[in-house]
Amino acid sequence: MKNLRISILLLCLLFTLSTPAVANHLEYDVALRDSILGNILGARISENTVSILRYGAKGDGVKDCRKAFGKAMKEAEKSGGVHIIVPAGEYFMDGPLHLQSNVCIELEEGAVLKFTPDPEKYPIVNTSWEGTYLYNYSPLIYCYRLHDVAIIGKGTIDGNAMSTFATWRPRQKPAQMRSRDMNHSSTDVSKRLFGDGDWLRPHLIQYYECRNITLEGVKIINSPFWCVHLLRSENIICRSLRYDAKLVNNDGIDPESSRNILIEDIYFDNGDDNIAIKSGRDNDGWNASPSENIVIRNCHFKGLHAVVIGSEMSGGVRNVFVEDCDYAGYCKRGIYVKTNPDRGGYVKNLFVNNCCFDEVEDLFYVTSKYAGEGLDSSHFSEIEGIYVNGLSCSKASQAALVLQGTKQKPISNVIFDNVNVGEAKIGVSFSDTKNVLVGECHIGGTVDVPTQVTSKDNIFGR
Repeated sequence: MKNLRISILLLCLLFTLSTPAVANHLEYDVALRDSILGNILGARISENTVSILRYGAKGDGVKDCRKAFGKAMKEAEKSGGVHIIVPAGEYFMDGPLHLQSNVCIELEEGAVLKFTPDPEKYPIVNTSWEGTYLYNYSPLIYCYRLHDVAIIGKGTIDGNAMSTFATWRPRQKPAQMRSRDMNHSSTDVSKRLFGDGDWLRPHLIQYYECRNITLEGVKIINSPFWCVHLLRSENIICRSLRYDAKLVNNDGIDPESSRNILIEDIYFDNGDDNIAIKSGRDNDGWNASPSENIVIRNCHFKGLHAVVIGSEMSGGVRNVFVEDCDYAGYCKRGIYVKTNPDRGGYVKNLFVNNCCFDEVEDLFYVTSKYAGEGLDSSHFSEIEGIYVNGLSCSKASQAALVLQGTKQKPISNVIFDNVNVGEAKIGVSFSDTKNVLVGECHIGGTVDVPTQVTSKDNIFGR
Protein backbone atom coordinates (compact mmCIF):
# COMPACT_ATOMS: atom_id res chain seq x y z
CA MET A 1 0.00 0.00 0.00
CA LYS A 2 2.86 2.36 0.88
CA ASN A 3 4.53 1.69 -2.50
CA LEU A 4 1.19 2.33 -4.24
CA ARG A 5 0.83 5.72 -2.53
CA ILE A 6 4.38 6.65 -3.55
CA SER A 7 3.65 5.62 -7.14
CA ILE A 8 0.48 7.74 -7.21
CA LEU A 9 2.40 10.74 -5.82
CA LEU A 10 5.10 10.30 -8.46
CA LEU A 11 2.48 10.10 -11.22
CA CYS A 12 0.79 13.28 -9.93
CA LEU A 13 4.15 15.07 -9.81
CA LEU A 14 4.98 13.92 -13.34
CA PHE A 15 1.58 15.15 -14.61
CA THR A 16 2.07 18.53 -12.91
CA LEU A 17 5.51 18.96 -14.43
CA SER A 18 4.32 17.96 -17.90
CA THR A 19 1.19 20.17 -17.88
CA PRO A 20 1.79 23.40 -19.86
CA ALA A 21 2.69 26.28 -17.55
CA VAL A 22 0.19 28.48 -19.38
CA ALA A 23 -2.65 26.84 -17.45
CA ASN A 24 -1.19 28.06 -14.18
CA HIS A 25 -0.73 31.75 -14.89
CA LEU A 26 -2.68 32.96 -17.95
CA GLU A 27 -6.19 34.28 -17.41
CA TYR A 28 -8.33 37.22 -18.43
CA ASP A 29 -6.50 39.85 -16.42
CA VAL A 30 -9.28 42.13 -15.21
CA ALA A 31 -6.99 43.82 -12.70
CA LEU A 32 -4.53 44.78 -15.45
CA ARG A 33 -7.35 46.09 -17.65
CA ASP A 34 -8.80 48.19 -14.84
CA SER A 35 -5.40 49.61 -13.92
CA ILE A 36 -4.93 50.65 -17.56
CA LEU A 37 -8.34 52.33 -17.64
CA GLY A 38 -7.49 54.20 -14.45
CA ASN A 39 -4.61 55.92 -16.27
CA ILE A 40 -6.69 57.10 -19.25
CA LEU A 41 -8.31 60.49 -18.70
CA GLY A 42 -8.14 62.14 -22.13
CA ALA A 43 -7.84 65.89 -22.68
CA ARG A 44 -8.62 68.62 -20.22
CA ILE A 45 -11.17 70.83 -22.00
CA SER A 46 -11.14 74.56 -21.33
CA GLU A 47 -14.25 76.35 -20.09
CA ASN A 48 -13.27 79.36 -22.23
CA THR A 49 -15.84 78.86 -25.02
CA VAL A 50 -15.75 80.89 -28.25
CA SER A 51 -17.54 80.63 -31.61
CA ILE A 52 -15.42 80.27 -34.73
CA LEU A 53 -17.75 82.82 -36.36
CA ARG A 54 -16.35 85.44 -34.02
CA TYR A 55 -13.03 85.17 -35.85
CA GLY A 56 -14.42 85.59 -39.35
CA ALA A 57 -15.20 82.01 -40.38
CA LYS A 58 -18.14 81.39 -42.69
CA GLY A 59 -19.83 78.06 -43.17
CA ASP A 60 -20.54 78.68 -46.83
CA GLY A 61 -18.14 76.07 -48.24
CA VAL A 62 -16.22 78.76 -50.11
CA LYS A 63 -14.30 81.02 -47.76
CA ASP A 64 -10.97 79.69 -46.48
CA CYS A 65 -11.46 79.35 -42.70
CA ARG A 66 -7.89 78.48 -41.71
CA LYS A 67 -7.08 82.01 -40.58
CA ALA A 68 -10.16 82.05 -38.39
CA PHE A 69 -9.04 78.86 -36.66
CA GLY A 70 -5.54 80.31 -36.28
CA LYS A 71 -6.92 83.39 -34.56
CA ALA A 72 -9.07 81.28 -32.27
CA MET A 73 -6.11 79.15 -31.26
CA LYS A 74 -4.11 82.25 -30.34
CA GLU A 75 -6.78 82.72 -27.71
CA ALA A 76 -5.46 79.50 -26.15
CA GLU A 77 -1.99 81.02 -25.85
CA LYS A 78 -3.33 84.12 -24.11
CA SER A 79 -5.86 82.50 -21.78
CA GLY A 80 -4.38 79.05 -21.24
CA GLY A 81 -7.01 77.24 -23.26
CA VAL A 82 -9.95 77.60 -25.62
CA HIS A 83 -13.04 75.58 -26.56
CA ILE A 84 -13.90 76.48 -30.17
CA ILE A 85 -17.54 75.96 -31.18
CA VAL A 86 -18.14 75.34 -34.89
CA PRO A 87 -21.87 75.73 -35.74
CA ALA A 88 -23.65 73.94 -38.59
CA GLY A 89 -22.27 74.80 -42.04
CA GLU A 90 -19.47 73.75 -44.39
CA TYR A 91 -16.09 75.26 -43.45
CA PHE A 92 -13.55 75.10 -46.26
CA MET A 93 -9.91 74.53 -45.27
CA ASP A 94 -7.50 75.58 -48.02
CA GLY A 95 -4.66 73.61 -46.44
CA PRO A 96 -3.91 71.73 -43.21
CA LEU A 97 -5.06 72.63 -39.73
CA HIS A 98 -2.12 72.62 -37.29
CA LEU A 99 -3.49 72.55 -33.77
CA GLN A 100 -2.03 73.86 -30.52
CA SER A 101 -2.08 72.69 -26.92
CA ASN A 102 -5.10 73.34 -24.70
CA VAL A 103 -7.47 73.51 -27.71
CA CYS A 104 -10.81 71.79 -28.12
CA ILE A 105 -12.68 71.99 -31.43
CA GLU A 106 -16.36 71.10 -31.13
CA LEU A 107 -18.08 70.41 -34.43
CA GLU A 108 -21.77 70.80 -33.79
CA GLU A 109 -24.28 68.66 -35.65
CA GLY A 110 -24.37 69.75 -39.29
CA ALA A 111 -20.85 71.26 -39.16
CA VAL A 112 -18.37 69.99 -41.76
CA LEU A 113 -14.64 70.69 -41.97
CA LYS A 114 -13.88 70.13 -45.65
CA PHE A 115 -10.24 70.14 -46.75
CA THR A 116 -8.78 71.09 -50.10
CA PRO A 117 -7.65 68.14 -52.23
CA ASP A 118 -4.77 70.21 -53.69
CA PRO A 119 -1.44 68.60 -52.63
CA GLU A 120 0.43 71.89 -53.15
CA LYS A 121 -1.39 73.36 -50.17
CA TYR A 122 0.15 70.84 -47.75
CA PRO A 123 3.71 71.66 -46.59
CA ILE A 124 6.32 69.00 -45.79
CA VAL A 125 6.48 68.14 -42.07
CA ASN A 126 8.14 65.65 -39.74
CA THR A 127 5.90 62.59 -39.80
CA SER A 128 5.90 58.83 -40.40
CA TRP A 129 4.73 56.67 -43.27
CA GLU A 130 4.01 52.95 -42.88
CA GLY A 131 6.25 52.74 -39.83
CA THR A 132 9.20 54.73 -41.24
CA TYR A 133 10.03 58.21 -39.93
CA LEU A 134 10.44 60.80 -42.67
CA TYR A 135 9.33 64.18 -44.00
CA ASN A 136 6.21 64.17 -46.14
CA TYR A 137 3.00 66.08 -46.82
CA SER A 138 1.39 67.42 -43.67
CA PRO A 139 -1.54 65.46 -42.29
CA LEU A 140 -4.76 67.39 -42.84
CA ILE A 141 -5.11 67.83 -39.07
CA TYR A 142 -1.62 67.80 -37.52
CA CYS A 143 -0.80 67.76 -33.81
CA TYR A 144 2.92 67.70 -33.02
CA ARG A 145 4.25 67.67 -29.46
CA LEU A 146 1.03 68.99 -27.96
CA HIS A 147 -0.98 68.29 -24.83
CA ASP A 148 -4.68 68.50 -24.00
CA VAL A 149 -6.08 68.47 -27.52
CA ALA A 150 -9.69 67.52 -28.23
CA ILE A 151 -11.94 67.23 -31.27
CA ILE A 152 -15.53 66.47 -30.28
CA GLY A 153 -19.13 66.87 -31.43
CA LYS A 154 -21.52 65.37 -33.95
CA GLY A 155 -20.13 67.12 -37.03
CA THR A 156 -18.02 65.72 -39.87
CA ILE A 157 -14.37 65.82 -40.94
CA ASP A 158 -14.19 65.44 -44.73
CA GLY A 159 -10.76 64.72 -46.20
CA ASN A 160 -12.18 65.32 -49.70
CA ALA A 161 -9.39 63.17 -51.14
CA MET A 162 -11.27 61.49 -53.98
CA SER A 163 -9.85 63.45 -56.92
CA THR A 164 -6.16 63.55 -55.94
CA PHE A 165 -4.69 61.60 -53.00
CA ALA A 166 -7.01 58.62 -53.46
CA THR A 167 -5.60 58.07 -56.96
CA TRP A 168 -1.93 57.95 -55.91
CA ARG A 169 -1.39 54.39 -54.76
CA PRO A 170 -0.41 52.94 -58.17
CA ARG A 171 2.46 55.45 -58.31
CA GLN A 172 3.80 55.18 -54.74
CA LYS A 173 6.00 52.08 -55.05
CA PRO A 174 9.39 53.71 -55.89
CA ALA A 175 9.14 56.16 -52.98
CA GLN A 176 7.75 53.47 -50.70
CA MET A 177 10.78 51.25 -51.36
CA ARG A 178 13.18 54.21 -51.06
CA SER A 179 11.72 54.97 -47.62
CA ARG A 180 12.27 51.36 -46.55
CA ASP A 181 15.84 51.40 -47.85
CA MET A 182 16.48 54.53 -45.77
CA ASN A 183 14.97 52.76 -42.79
CA HIS A 184 17.19 49.70 -43.23
CA SER A 185 20.32 51.80 -43.74
CA SER A 186 19.51 54.05 -40.75
CA THR A 187 19.64 57.19 -42.89
CA ASP A 188 19.26 60.32 -40.76
CA VAL A 189 15.59 61.29 -40.65
CA SER A 190 16.42 64.86 -41.70
CA LYS A 191 17.57 63.45 -45.06
CA ARG A 192 14.45 61.38 -45.67
CA LEU A 193 12.68 63.98 -47.75
CA PHE A 194 9.53 63.13 -49.67
CA GLY A 195 6.79 65.18 -51.26
CA ASP A 196 6.06 66.33 -54.77
CA GLY A 197 6.44 63.46 -57.24
CA ASP A 198 6.71 60.77 -54.56
CA TRP A 199 2.99 60.02 -54.23
CA LEU A 200 3.04 59.18 -50.51
CA ARG A 201 -0.38 60.16 -49.21
CA PRO A 202 -0.81 62.12 -45.97
CA HIS A 203 -2.84 61.01 -42.97
CA LEU A 204 -6.15 62.66 -42.18
CA ILE A 205 -5.51 63.22 -38.45
CA GLN A 206 -2.15 62.62 -36.78
CA TYR A 207 -1.11 63.05 -33.15
CA TYR A 208 2.68 62.86 -32.97
CA GLU A 209 4.38 62.89 -29.56
CA CYS A 210 1.22 64.19 -27.91
CA ARG A 211 -0.43 63.48 -24.56
CA ASN A 212 -3.93 63.91 -23.18
CA ILE A 213 -6.07 63.49 -26.29
CA THR A 214 -9.82 63.15 -26.76
CA LEU A 215 -11.40 62.40 -30.14
CA GLU A 216 -15.11 61.87 -29.70
CA GLY A 217 -18.35 61.78 -31.65
CA VAL A 218 -17.32 63.12 -35.05
CA LYS A 219 -17.88 61.43 -38.39
CA ILE A 220 -14.83 60.80 -40.61
CA ILE A 221 -15.11 60.51 -44.40
CA ASN A 222 -12.93 60.57 -47.54
CA SER A 223 -9.51 60.27 -45.90
CA PRO A 224 -6.35 60.48 -48.08
CA PHE A 225 -4.69 57.58 -46.20
CA TRP A 226 -4.98 56.35 -42.59
CA CYS A 227 -7.77 58.21 -40.81
CA VAL A 228 -6.47 58.59 -37.22
CA HIS A 229 -2.77 58.01 -36.55
CA LEU A 230 -1.69 57.96 -32.89
CA LEU A 231 2.10 58.17 -33.10
CA ARG A 232 4.30 58.05 -29.97
CA SER A 233 1.46 59.53 -27.94
CA GLU A 234 -0.29 58.66 -24.68
CA ASN A 235 -3.42 59.07 -22.56
CA ILE A 236 -5.89 58.91 -25.43
CA ILE A 237 -9.66 58.46 -25.64
CA CYS A 238 -11.26 57.65 -29.01
CA ARG A 239 -14.99 57.38 -28.40
CA SER A 240 -18.23 57.22 -30.42
CA LEU A 241 -16.59 58.02 -33.75
CA ARG A 242 -18.47 57.23 -36.95
CA TYR A 243 -16.77 56.26 -40.20
CA ASP A 244 -17.66 56.26 -43.86
CA ALA A 245 -14.08 56.03 -45.09
CA LYS A 246 -13.76 53.63 -47.99
CA LEU A 247 -10.96 55.18 -50.03
CA VAL A 248 -7.58 53.47 -50.41
CA ASN A 249 -5.90 52.39 -47.12
CA ASN A 250 -8.47 54.17 -44.99
CA ASP A 251 -7.53 52.46 -41.71
CA GLY A 252 -9.78 53.67 -38.92
CA ILE A 253 -7.42 54.06 -35.94
CA ASP A 254 -3.69 53.26 -35.97
CA PRO A 255 -1.94 53.43 -32.60
CA GLU A 256 1.82 53.33 -33.23
CA SER A 257 4.34 53.25 -30.37
CA SER A 258 1.61 54.76 -28.20
CA ARG A 259 0.26 53.84 -24.79
CA ASN A 260 -2.73 54.10 -22.47
CA ILE A 261 -5.48 54.20 -25.08
CA LEU A 262 -9.22 53.62 -24.80
CA ILE A 263 -11.13 52.92 -28.03
CA GLU A 264 -14.84 52.46 -27.40
CA ASP A 265 -18.30 52.69 -28.95
CA ILE A 266 -16.97 53.21 -32.48
CA TYR A 267 -19.01 52.51 -35.62
CA PHE A 268 -16.48 51.51 -38.24
CA ASP A 269 -17.05 51.41 -42.00
CA ASN A 270 -13.60 51.50 -43.52
CA GLY A 271 -11.85 50.57 -46.74
CA ASP A 272 -9.07 48.87 -44.78
CA ASP A 273 -8.31 47.81 -41.20
CA ASN A 274 -10.67 49.12 -38.55
CA ILE A 275 -7.97 49.21 -35.84
CA ALA A 276 -4.32 48.47 -36.64
CA ILE A 277 -1.87 48.51 -33.73
CA LYS A 278 1.73 49.17 -34.75
CA SER A 279 5.13 50.13 -33.31
CA GLY A 280 7.37 50.96 -36.25
CA ARG A 281 8.94 49.10 -39.15
CA ASP A 282 12.19 47.13 -38.96
CA ASN A 283 15.21 49.28 -37.97
CA ASP A 284 13.12 52.31 -37.02
CA GLY A 285 10.87 50.11 -34.92
CA TRP A 286 13.66 48.36 -33.05
CA ASN A 287 14.55 51.73 -31.52
CA ALA A 288 10.92 52.66 -30.85
CA SER A 289 8.68 52.30 -27.84
CA PRO A 290 6.08 49.54 -27.82
CA SER A 291 2.38 50.11 -28.26
CA GLU A 292 0.90 49.07 -24.95
CA ASN A 293 -2.03 49.28 -22.57
CA ILE A 294 -4.85 49.46 -25.11
CA VAL A 295 -8.49 48.70 -24.32
CA ILE A 296 -10.92 48.23 -27.23
CA ARG A 297 -14.54 47.73 -26.19
CA ASN A 298 -18.13 47.99 -27.42
CA CYS A 299 -17.06 48.62 -31.02
CA HIS A 300 -19.00 47.72 -34.16
CA PHE A 301 -16.72 46.48 -36.93
CA LYS A 302 -17.13 46.76 -40.69
CA GLY A 303 -14.37 46.79 -43.27
CA LEU A 304 -11.31 44.72 -44.17
CA HIS A 305 -10.06 43.47 -40.79
CA ALA A 306 -11.51 44.31 -37.38
CA VAL A 307 -8.51 44.37 -35.01
CA VAL A 308 -4.98 43.97 -36.38
CA ILE A 309 -1.58 43.90 -34.70
CA GLY A 310 1.18 44.60 -37.22
CA SER A 311 2.68 44.23 -39.55
CA GLU A 312 4.83 47.23 -38.62
CA MET A 313 5.30 46.16 -34.98
CA SER A 314 9.06 45.92 -34.55
CA GLY A 315 8.98 47.88 -31.28
CA GLY A 316 6.58 45.37 -29.73
CA VAL A 317 2.92 45.33 -28.70
CA ARG A 318 1.64 44.31 -25.28
CA ASN A 319 -1.37 44.45 -22.99
CA VAL A 320 -4.20 44.70 -25.52
CA PHE A 321 -7.81 43.99 -24.52
CA VAL A 322 -10.61 43.49 -27.06
CA GLU A 323 -13.98 42.97 -25.42
CA ASP A 324 -17.72 43.13 -26.02
CA CYS A 325 -17.42 43.97 -29.73
CA ASP A 326 -19.58 42.91 -32.67
CA TYR A 327 -20.03 43.41 -36.39
CA ALA A 328 -21.90 46.04 -38.37
CA GLY A 329 -21.09 44.30 -41.65
CA TYR A 330 -18.57 42.09 -43.44
CA CYS A 331 -15.00 41.72 -42.14
CA LYS A 332 -12.39 39.66 -43.98
CA ARG A 333 -10.68 38.73 -40.70
CA GLY A 334 -11.79 39.22 -37.13
CA ILE A 335 -8.59 39.28 -35.05
CA TYR A 336 -5.37 39.33 -37.09
CA VAL A 337 -1.79 39.36 -35.77
CA LYS A 338 0.80 39.61 -38.52
CA THR A 339 4.57 39.80 -38.41
CA ASN A 340 7.60 38.16 -40.05
CA PRO A 341 11.36 37.74 -39.52
CA ASP A 342 12.03 41.19 -41.03
CA ARG A 343 10.14 42.75 -38.14
CA GLY A 344 11.41 41.22 -34.92
CA GLY A 345 9.61 42.68 -31.92
CA TYR A 346 7.02 40.87 -29.85
CA VAL A 347 3.31 40.52 -29.13
CA LYS A 348 2.51 39.76 -25.49
CA ASN A 349 -0.69 39.68 -23.49
CA LEU A 350 -3.52 39.82 -26.01
CA PHE A 351 -6.92 39.29 -24.41
CA VAL A 352 -10.14 38.76 -26.38
CA ASN A 353 -13.48 38.42 -24.61
CA ASN A 354 -17.07 38.21 -25.88
CA CYS A 355 -16.64 39.26 -29.52
CA CYS A 356 -19.04 38.21 -32.27
CA PHE A 357 -18.79 38.26 -36.08
CA ASP A 358 -21.03 37.15 -38.93
CA GLU A 359 -19.30 35.70 -42.01
CA VAL A 360 -15.52 36.12 -42.21
CA GLU A 361 -12.71 34.59 -44.21
CA ASP A 362 -10.68 33.84 -41.06
CA LEU A 363 -11.91 34.39 -37.52
CA PHE A 364 -8.66 34.41 -35.52
CA TYR A 365 -5.37 34.43 -37.41
CA VAL A 366 -1.86 34.81 -35.96
CA THR A 367 1.12 34.50 -38.29
CA SER A 368 4.86 35.01 -37.90
CA LYS A 369 5.27 34.56 -41.68
CA TYR A 370 3.25 37.49 -43.01
CA ALA A 371 3.42 37.90 -46.79
CA GLY A 372 6.13 35.23 -46.89
CA GLU A 373 8.72 37.97 -46.31
CA GLY A 374 11.91 37.84 -44.29
CA LEU A 375 12.13 34.07 -44.16
CA ASP A 376 15.90 34.33 -44.77
CA SER A 377 16.22 36.99 -42.05
CA SER A 378 16.91 36.45 -38.36
CA HIS A 379 14.62 38.89 -36.52
CA PHE A 380 12.08 36.34 -35.39
CA SER A 381 9.10 37.75 -33.53
CA GLU A 382 8.09 36.49 -30.11
CA ILE A 383 4.34 35.93 -29.70
CA GLU A 384 3.09 34.69 -26.36
CA GLY A 385 0.31 35.11 -23.86
CA ILE A 386 -2.96 35.02 -25.84
CA TYR A 387 -6.22 34.46 -24.01
CA VAL A 388 -9.48 34.12 -25.96
CA ASN A 389 -12.71 33.55 -24.08
CA GLY A 390 -15.90 34.10 -26.04
CA LEU A 391 -15.36 34.48 -29.79
CA SER A 392 -17.84 33.50 -32.48
CA CYS A 393 -18.89 33.82 -36.11
CA SER A 394 -21.59 32.27 -38.25
CA LYS A 395 -19.15 31.14 -40.94
CA ALA A 396 -15.41 31.14 -41.66
CA SER A 397 -15.01 30.61 -45.40
CA GLN A 398 -11.36 29.66 -44.86
CA ALA A 399 -10.26 29.04 -41.27
CA ALA A 400 -11.59 29.46 -37.76
CA LEU A 401 -8.38 29.41 -35.67
CA VAL A 402 -4.88 29.79 -37.13
CA LEU A 403 -1.53 29.96 -35.33
CA GLN A 404 1.60 30.09 -37.51
CA GLY A 405 4.83 30.46 -35.54
CA THR A 406 8.38 29.78 -36.59
CA LYS A 407 10.63 26.95 -35.46
CA GLN A 408 12.99 29.53 -34.00
CA LYS A 409 10.20 31.31 -32.04
CA PRO A 410 7.08 29.17 -31.67
CA ILE A 411 3.87 30.92 -30.64
CA SER A 412 3.41 30.00 -26.99
CA ASN A 413 1.02 30.13 -24.06
CA VAL A 414 -2.34 30.37 -25.79
CA ILE A 415 -5.81 29.56 -24.47
CA PHE A 416 -8.99 29.27 -26.55
CA ASP A 417 -12.24 28.87 -24.64
CA ASN A 418 -15.87 29.34 -25.64
CA VAL A 419 -15.12 29.64 -29.36
CA ASN A 420 -18.16 28.94 -31.53
CA VAL A 421 -18.10 28.82 -35.34
CA GLY A 422 -21.18 27.71 -37.24
CA GLU A 423 -19.31 26.63 -40.37
CA ALA A 424 -15.62 26.56 -41.34
CA LYS A 425 -13.64 25.17 -44.26
CA ILE A 426 -10.70 24.59 -41.88
CA GLY A 427 -11.41 24.43 -38.18
CA VAL A 428 -7.95 24.53 -36.59
CA SER A 429 -4.50 25.01 -38.10
CA PHE A 430 -1.62 25.27 -35.60
CA SER A 431 2.03 25.08 -36.63
CA ASP A 432 5.21 25.83 -34.67
CA THR A 433 3.37 26.35 -31.40
CA LYS A 434 3.74 25.22 -27.81
CA ASN A 435 1.53 25.32 -24.73
CA VAL A 436 -1.77 25.79 -26.55
CA LEU A 437 -4.87 24.84 -24.56
CA VAL A 438 -8.34 24.48 -26.07
CA GLY A 439 -11.34 24.51 -23.78
CA GLU A 440 -15.03 24.45 -24.71
CA CYS A 441 -15.02 25.12 -28.45
CA HIS A 442 -17.45 24.17 -31.23
CA ILE A 443 -16.32 24.60 -34.82
CA GLY A 444 -18.70 23.50 -37.55
CA GLY A 445 -21.56 22.94 -35.15
CA THR A 446 -22.19 21.23 -31.84
CA VAL A 447 -22.26 17.46 -31.49
CA ASP A 448 -25.10 15.99 -29.44
CA VAL A 449 -25.16 12.60 -27.68
CA PRO A 450 -23.90 9.73 -29.83
CA THR A 451 -26.39 7.66 -31.77
CA GLN A 452 -27.08 4.10 -30.68
CA VAL A 453 -25.84 1.07 -32.58
CA THR A 454 -28.41 -0.36 -34.99
CA SER A 455 -28.51 -3.32 -37.33
CA LYS A 456 -27.13 -1.11 -40.08
CA ASP A 457 -23.93 -0.74 -38.04
CA ASN A 458 -23.36 -4.49 -37.74
CA ILE A 459 -20.17 -4.73 -39.80
CA PHE A 460 -19.81 -8.43 -39.06
CA GLY A 461 -23.06 -9.24 -40.85
CA ARG A 462 -22.05 -7.56 -44.08
